[in-house]
Amino acid sequence: MAAPRIWLVWRIGVFLAALTPLVFWGWQVANNAAGPEPGRYLLLNIGIGALWMLLLTLSLTPLTKLTRWKGFALIRRQLGLWTLAYATLHLLSYALFILGLNWALLGSEIVKRPYIIVGMIALTGLAVLGATSNRWAMKRLGKRWKPLHKFSYAILALALLHFFWIVRADLREWAIYAAVAALIMATRLPPVARTLPKFRQRFSR
Repeated sequence: MAAPRIWLVWRIGVFLAALTPLVFWGWQVANNAAGPEPGRYLLLNIGIGALWMLLLTLSLTPLTKLTRWKGFALIRRQLGLWTLAYATLHLLSYALFILGLNWALLGSEIVKRPYIIVGMIALTGLAVLGATSNRWAMKRLGKRWKPLHKFSYAILALALLHFFWIVRADLREWAIYAAVAALIMATRLPPVARTLPKFRQRFSR
C-alpha cells in the first residue's frame, strides 16, 4: 500500500506545482502588481507557461530512459493535459483581453498577426492529443496511437514559431526555449536514444 500512496502524493505534488503559476499570476492581477496592462500580462505569461509545460512533457520520455524511474512516466498524461489547459487559457486570454470577445475582429487580427493561425493549429493538435490520451482511445487507435502522439514534436515546432513571430525583435528568451527544445528532440535520435541507458548504467556504478 505504501507505493500507491507515494505515487498519489507525487501526482498531487505535480498538480499543485502546475497550478501554482496560474494562482500567482491571478494574485498579481488582483493586487495591481501586473503592470499597466494586466490582460496582456496574463496572455504572455500563460502562453510561456504553455510552452514550458510542453517542453516538460516531452522531456519525460528521455528522463524515464535515463533514470528508469516510474514517476516520470506516471505524470506524462497529466502534464500533457496541463499543457492543453494552459494553451486553452492562453486563447481565452486573447479572446477576452485583446478581442474583448468581439469575434468580428478576428479576421483583421489574423491579417495583421498571422502567428495567430500558427497558434491555433498548435492548440488544435494539443486538443487532439488530449482527447486521445486515455486508455479507450489507445485501444481504439491501436498501432496508430504512437505515430499520432509523435505529432507532439510538430506541435512544439509550431509553438516555437508562434513565439518567434511575436518576439522576433528580441530573440534572447526565445533562443533559450529553442535550445531546450533542440536538446529534447536530439534525445529522440536513435543513436542518442540508445546512449541514454548507458549513461544510467555508468552513473549507477
